[in-house]
Amino acid sequence: MLSPTADTVRLFLHVIAASIWVGGQFVVAGIVPGMRRTHPEALKTMAQGFGRVAWPAFGVVVITGMWSLMEIEIQNTSSAYQATMLLKIGFAVVAGIAAAIHAAGKSKVAMAVGGALGALSSVAALFLGVLLRANGG
Repeated sequence: MLSPTADTVRLFLHVIAASIWVGGQFVVAGIVPGMRRTHPEALKTMAQGFGRVAWPAFGVVVITGMWSLMEIEIQNTSSAYQATMLLKIGFAVVAGIAAAIHAAGKSKVAMAVGGALGALSSVAALFLGVLLRANGG
């Protein structure tokens, strides 16, 4: 059996947390319409429960992402790699801000725009992370 390293642990934590953050958003999005029809009073409880899992996962993504950046000599990477990394970080920041707007939103517009922008930005950040990893990062 191969021996795990700190890099393995860091990548595992980053991927599992990103899976919870991104995948959870889509699971909740799939459940909400049915719950809205059958148990509208339970939506707030479900959202709070998701938040108790999703926000710590987002925190792990941020921490392990910063840890990963500290392990890379970014000045020794290509300009394409650097641009992709910057775009990934930008999408991650937008995802967090948009999700926070969604979570704190009182209007349907704030909740809809925050949720949609948060989910799309999360998917973009995840894709760019895979792209970076597939290209040596």
